[in-house]
Amino acid sequence: MTQRYGLAANKASEIIERQVIGANYGTNGYTTLTQARSLVKALRLAPGVRLLDIGAGRGWPGLYLSEVTGCEAVLADVPMPALRIAMTQRDQLSLTPLVSICRASGTNLPFRAASFDAVVHTDTL
Repeated sequence: MTQRYGLAANKASEIIERQVIGANYGTNGYTTLTQARSLVKALRLAPGVRLLDIGAGRGWPGLYLSEVTGCEAVLADVPMPALRIAMTQRDQLSLTPLVSICRASGTNLPFRAASFDAVVHTDTL
């Protein structure tokens, strides 16, 4: 399972991702751009809102949600190859002030109660 996160993107995977998902964030799940956009409204994401993305993998859709809304996001997952890609994406998107990366599973989160305003877990459960 962990090995698949370390696979580098290539032109073919980028084309498929753009056509199927609707964006190129190095996704490793099935959440479409349309679905991610619906999360913005459903979760009332905006600057000052704190979002937890459980099972964030390579950062989709948490990075996108932070980028388009200005919300603060914490991306949590276990596989380090995925988190490294998420960190690289975060830095390339200049989201370092808004997005933190945390190595944690959804069953053992290191946060106090009520630390977040919204939680998302796409393609996780």
